Amino acid sequence: MSGAGVRIGAVVRKEFIHVGRDPRLLAVVLIMPIIQLLLFAYAISFDVRHLPTVVVDLDHTPDSAAYLRAYEASGLFDVVGHGTDPTAVDTAFDRNEAQVAVIVPAGFAASLARGEQAQVGVLVDGSEPNSARVAQTYSMALNQLYGRALAVEWASTQGVDLGQIGLVEPRLRTWYNPDRASSIFLVPGLMVVIIMIVTAQQTAVTLVREREQGTAEQLMVSPLRRIELMVGKLTPWVIMAFLDIVVIAILGVVLFGVPMRGDPVALAVGATLFVASCLGIGLIVSAVAPSLDTANMAAFLVAFLPAFLLSGFAFALDQIPPVLEWISRLFPARYMVTISRSVLLKGAGFPEVWPQVAALAAYALISLLLAVRLHGRRA
Repeated sequence: MSGAGVRIGAVVRKEFIHVGRDPRLLAVVLIMPIIQLLLFAYAISFDVRHLPTVVVDLDHTPDSAAYLRAYEASGLFDVVGHGTDPTAVDTAFDRNEAQVAVIVPAGFAASLARGEQAQVGVLVDGSEPNSARVAQTYSMALNQLYGRALAVEWASTQGVDLGQIGLVEPRLRTWYNPDRASSIFLVPGLMVVIIMIVTAQQTAVTLVREREQGTAEQLMVSPLRRIELMVGKLTPWVIMAFLDIVVIAILGVVLFGVPMRGDPVALAVGATLFVASCLGIGLIVSAVAPSLDTANMAAFLVAFLPAFLLSGFAFALDQIPPVLEWISRLFPARYMVTISRSVLLKGAGFPEVWPQVAALAAYALISLLLAVRLHGRRA
């Protein structure tokens, strides 16, 4: 082994010994990612089911009762109360006991008997917009199905064959995530957010702590070249980051059913460049941060917040303001989230994700070169 290899190996060994002697750091690097994955994947859900619903039947007929039973049988609405007048809706909404209210007015059955369009009131609590939109969609779909069932019943009594009438029947399919499970959508993005935190934040904090303790100066006056020192100090973090990626991927497949449909090599290359980019960010923060508290805050601002809010992990990038969409291009998490979801869920390979891979390669190169330059000036 060359002299450079021996010196780098010594630094790597020193870093692993340092991590092994610090139980808190070891927990943050190896155990915290697992806890974060389980916490976020189970706690964050965009699936809206069992909406608490209060119903008010002012018609009191078998037809109105059958209509309301359709809500109960759907599995989408949980009827939590039966009101006798519309004021029950105000009470249920004010007490946060219901998010949806269905009011069947008097004359509902009579309108149906005359072949007229019966009116039904569906009120939705809009204080939580996502649930409100889903509730409206569910209610519209349920009413369409109920209306079709009434049409079939009417046709049978009139001796009319609905098959001879030109009705439109949409046949919908959802690709990549047929059950629209939030965990399938979230876990590939969670992997990116967690790795961003582990690599960027912990690298920055560890290097600043060493500088405050005086051990960094001892290494600076050793025979180590600056590039050898950098490689030696970063290698353990690269290894631990990939260990976290493997653990998260296995848990995602086993616990949440996340598929691996695409090219694992493309995912591995993207992950390598992403880890290098995160390490570059951590090194830059450690070079400019004067204290440990400042490094913690700066790493949080440039690592966690962009990875969580501006990467497409939780919010679609085409739904955020254009200015923020452009700002998101300045952070590597945006590109890695696209790569992980495309490879894992859509079966993509290099032909589909090469723009994101190229962006990460450029980001890694620029951030690492800037970090080396800043640390050189500080030395």
